[in-house]
Amino acid sequence: MSFRPDFPPPSLPSGRLRVGDCEVDLSLREIRATGARRARRVTPKAIAVLEVLASNAGKVVGRDALLAAVWPDTLPTNDVVTQAVTQLRKAFGEARATPGTDPRYIETIAKNGYRLLVSVEWLGESTTVAASTAEYTHESATDVGTDDPSRSTSPSAHRPDAVAVASAALDTIATRTRPRLRVAPLERFLVTAVALLAVSALVLVLVLREPRAEPAAAPRTTWLKQPSGPDRPYRLITSSPGFELSPTLSPDGSMIAYAATQPGGFDTAIMVQATDQSQPRPLATLRPGVSERLPAWSPDGREIAFVRAGPEAQCQVVIAASNGGAERTVAGCLRNEFFSFAWTPDGKGLVFGSMQTSRGPTGLQVLDLASGTFRELKYDGARASYDHMPRYSPDGRWLVFVRNPQLGDLWRIPAAGGKAEALTRQSAELRGWDWLPDGDGIVFGRRIDSETRLYRLDMASREVRDLGLDDAQSPAIAGKAGVMAFVRRRPLYGIFRIDRTELLSGKHTGEPAREHLFASSGRDTQPAVAPDGRQLAFTSDRSGKFGLWWADLEHPETLRQIEGIHPETRRIPEWSADSQRLLVVGSDRAGRFGVHEVMPSNGQVTILPVPRANLLQASYLPDPSRMLVLAGNDDGRPKLVLYDRSTTPWRQLAAIDDVSMVRVDAQRGRTLFTRLSAAGLWQVDLSLSPGSVRRLDDRAPAPWSFQTWALGNEGGLVYLDQVPGCLSMLSEIGLADGQVAKKRCLVADRLASTNGFSLDSRTRSMYLSLTVEDGTDIAFMPLPAEPRTLVPGWFK
Repeated sequence: MSFRPDFPPPSLPSGRLRVGDCEVDLSLREIRATGARRARRVTPKAIAVLEVLASNAGKVVGRDALLAAVWPDTLPTNDVVTQAVTQLRKAFGEARATPGTDPRYIETIAKNGYRLLVSVEWLGESTTVAASTAEYTHESATDVGTDDPSRSTSPSAHRPDAVAVASAALDTIATRTRPRLRVAPLERFLVTAVALLAVSALVLVLVLREPRAEPAAAPRTTWLKQPSGPDRPYRLITSSPGFELSPTLSPDGSMIAYAATQPGGFDTAIMVQATDQSQPRPLATLRPGVSERLPAWSPDGREIAFVRAGPEAQCQVVIAASNGGAERTVAGCLRNEFFSFAWTPDGKGLVFGSMQTSRGPTGLQVLDLASGTFRELKYDGARASYDHMPRYSPDGRWLVFVRNPQLGDLWRIPAAGGKAEALTRQSAELRGWDWLPDGDGIVFGRRIDSETRLYRLDMASREVRDLGLDDAQSPAIAGKAGVMAFVRRRPLYGIFRIDRTELLSGKHTGEPAREHLFASSGRDTQPAVAPDGRQLAFTSDRSGKFGLWWADLEHPETLRQIEGIHPETRRIPEWSADSQRLLVVGSDRAGRFGVHEVMPSNGQVTILPVPRANLLQASYLPDPSRMLVLAGNDDGRPKLVLYDRSTTPWRQLAAIDDVSMVRVDAQRGRTLFTRLSAAGLWQVDLSLSPGSVRRLDDRAPAPWSFQTWALGNEGGLVYLDQVPGCLSMLSEIGLADGQVAKKRCLVADRLASTNGFSLDSRTRSMYLSLTVEDGTDIAFMPLPAEPRTLVPGWFK
């Protein structure tokens, strides 16, 4: 059933407005409250409710009217209105109104509806809607002019049309005399007649009071003087709840395909739509329990290749007509594989990134679609590293890929294979990339501090410039048009504590209880609990800038930021055994990058004289004269080095290649580590003796989630992973033969941060970073003409 609304859906004068002290972007569904560090995004229905309230500022809008305007032709409950208003109140920075507390923004009118109490200004337009808790009068309705000399001097351009003001008055009168939607015909006639008489009188008054000033005279208008923020260079072309991922554009840029999560589940489907915000359609028939991902548009625009994963680890590479027609399966795959592929320039084949096969790991290989055969490319380091996201240059001469994406750089080889050449030297976490249409440059996403940004690499000069797009990743560029799409993701992370006493005992089912520590509107990640179980260090941008934070867990009021250190996000901070010091990789106040030793008790920060560049991690050893250091290497594979720090300069004692992360198990006299080139867990003695290297697990951790494991009690290891139906699954790894691994779903619908968690063996607590708010949308824009900021040091 549907209701006729009291207030029809508004015709909005612009996409941005100021509501009280808050700025609202309707297209992005974002509300920035005064003093808030970042804007808060609300649901499409909540922003639609705000549009109705803003267009009727100061008036009571009934629940039935809101239901009819925002949920037409549906059967929603009243709860949906309550939830939308609650979301808006939170975004405006005020809690739900309680007895004895006067609301500032949205007032609840008992058994009737809601009223917006504050002023509304449509930014960029010439009309300001004044709203207050007082009733409207003829005098207040006519007190509209302008004092802004930059506006047109025509009186009609500054003062609302008399009929418009009269119409607003009519709405007000009708609202006061019509508390319910259902009105008897006679009553409606009388109300309408009285309203029309009042309107006629008001129009006559307005005409008689029309000033006879010269055209150049500036009429009066009350304008809100708050400055508005700059317009974003992009628009969002998706707005559904959940995640839209892996965009790919048709060659002419008119269509886009992407993977979208489906309502009520974890499966994804390939959706196709025009880039003008049209309604999306599924590329193929939706099937329960089947996920589709990684769409790639063919060079001629006629087909889309994608991955389809079904139950029982079934996985196929499928090619379908872009209009939703016939499809064919061209290759098999592993469901949990860190998969990547792209079309060959002629559209007759697909090039695949490194894969794990029955013959072992592969390098880049090309699938000929006509014959169904694979051809492995021969080039430097073909099987020694994990080469991901390969793409041919527009002229077909080069093949560029990301080597080891979690600690990665951009590399290239000739299209037919040959010598591999590094394009960058940063060991950064790269999140998607694509060629510019002319082949002169590359746009890529890189994680920096607590967000991901887009950068442009110039192929001739090797200069990297910041494109000025925050929270952006996975760029997709149309090959024959100057447009780009990308994923816009703005997650909020919080630090949570979970009791592990019975977590893996198998005695209880369901999600364990979790406690949110030091809640904020920022992104809190990398929780590192000290061996004493009392102190916690973590990284966060909660102060507006990214930094290192510390607190005594028994005294939460001690929480503070440690000044003088800008930490990297590639490794979790490392505590000393006595819980007095921290090893943090980052930059100090002087801009010196390296391994820093931090004393949380007094805030002292000291850079250590490590004789290597491109540092990633450092770890204490039981012998204080020795230290383990992990650093990037010229071949793209990080090296673990054991140093004697009692000499100046430090002296290298031993080293192991291809190490992505290390943890010291002093109790058992061993060092545990992971590799980028293969899944699994290894151990070596504290002296890094080559003969002591042994593989403990050949399945986990995966190369792309190598930071999500930690030492547990009695030397046990726990691992965080994602599986269908559970976004944060905890399991045991590195067990001895005969031991049975236990698994437990920590949180079914929240992602854990991939850059580390920690365990406290004293209290058997687990500290991890979980998303508090998450979701993605696809953004679309013209290619930036001139990147803003040169980023130094990308090629070393």
